[in-house]
Amino acid sequence: MSKHYRAIADFYDAENAQYRMLQLDVPFFLDRLPKRRLEILELAVGTARAAIPIAQAGHHVVGVDYAQDMLDIARQKRDAIGLGESELELQRADLLSLNLRRKFDRICIFFNTFLSFVTLGEQDRALQSVRRHLTGKGRFWLDIFNPDLSLLAEAVHKDLDPRLFRESRRGRMVQRLTDIRRGNVPQTQSMVFRYAWLDARGNEHRHRTEFDLTYIMPRELQILLERNGLKIDEMWGDYDASQLRHYSPRMIVQCRLS
Repeated sequence: MSKHYRAIADFYDAENAQYRMLQLDVPFFLDRLPKRRLEILELAVGTARAAIPIAQAGHHVVGVDYAQDMLDIARQKRDAIGLGESELELQRADLLSLNLRRKFDRICIFFNTFLSFVTLGEQDRALQSVRRHLTGKGRFWLDIFNPDLSLLAEAVHKDLDPRLFRESRRGRMVQRLTDIRRGNVPQTQSMVFRYAWLDARGNEHRHRTEFDLTYIMPRELQILLERNGLKIDEMWGDYDASQLRHYSPRMIVQCRLS
């Protein structure tokens, strides 16, 4: 059985703040929206990193996530800047069985989150949730990494992407290292985030977060979407709107119902 990603809520915003892509993805998304108020559903909303600026841009956003502690932080952030339920609704729900009984002009899932669904069955269920909530003229936005073949060629990678960040709730400095191992199931990777920090007395603490991640090739993505009744309108390789190439870092797609 695959291990799903479960973020440490207190760490999440700080540990991801250094990613350049997270400064570019939401503006890229917003630039491609029509100049009118839309009903937008964000899947796996987390701490509302993306949902808040989308709501601030004048859209009504519904964000869903299964993790209550992440939603609690999202509500705190939303309330602190004066947004209300009429701008940003936050609901706890399972994406794979989601049925809000309403439809949206845009549905989005950012930051590789879709790749945490490692089986074809889970991917189909997620995409059927999208179909269930998309208006006839609506669009689905998916943003995942384009697989790096040089990384996939090696069975193990250790101590990747070192990060040092300050977790504001307790004021502690935390180090994170990443290990990647080829998974036991075809086309999966076993990811390990290794955290270490010192408490006020100088005692060292360690924590591991382990989860599985799949990867999807461009042609596979097209087939997967089409088998679930979604057709790609646009596909980009990065946030500069460049065409997808084999060396592109991202696969960003906008789809419609087929």
